[in-house]
Amino acid sequence: MKRYLALDIGRKKTGIAVTDTSRIIANSLETVPTHQLEVYLKNYFIDNEVEKIIVGMPVQMNNTPSESVKYIEPVLNRLKRVFSDIEFILVDERFTSKLAFQAMIDSGLKKTQRRDKTIVDRISAAIILQAYLDKEKYNTI
Repeated sequence: MKRYLALDIGRKKTGIAVTDTSRIIANSLETVPTHQLEVYLKNYFIDNEVEKIIVGMPVQMNNTPSESVKYIEPVLNRLKRVFSDIEFILVDERFTSKLAFQAMIDSGLKKTQRRDKTIVDRISAAIILQAYLDKEKYNTI
């Protein structure tokens, strides 16, 4: 079975998570500079088949797009053109950074480790992906 991959696209860095080949669990993979994302994904796809890319889209409490969408859309549009054979799914990423930070606390990471934004980005991508997997499993998509 092909994997699903999730992206938490940021202005400077992008967190990446992937499923196992059975698409049961999401695992944080990497944080890469956003401007190098396309190259990273091309290299990743050489050895790994991916069926869907789940992209976290920031939404405000009133369900309108967050201001950071203006930085995400150009990256997303470029990726859609380059990887046109892969389905892209947009999902609400509200609160994922807070959930990621709480997960870091719960797992016992030291304060200095919790300040590492690259870890937060990877965990956020894993949370986005796991939420999508859970919705898909229970047919609530």
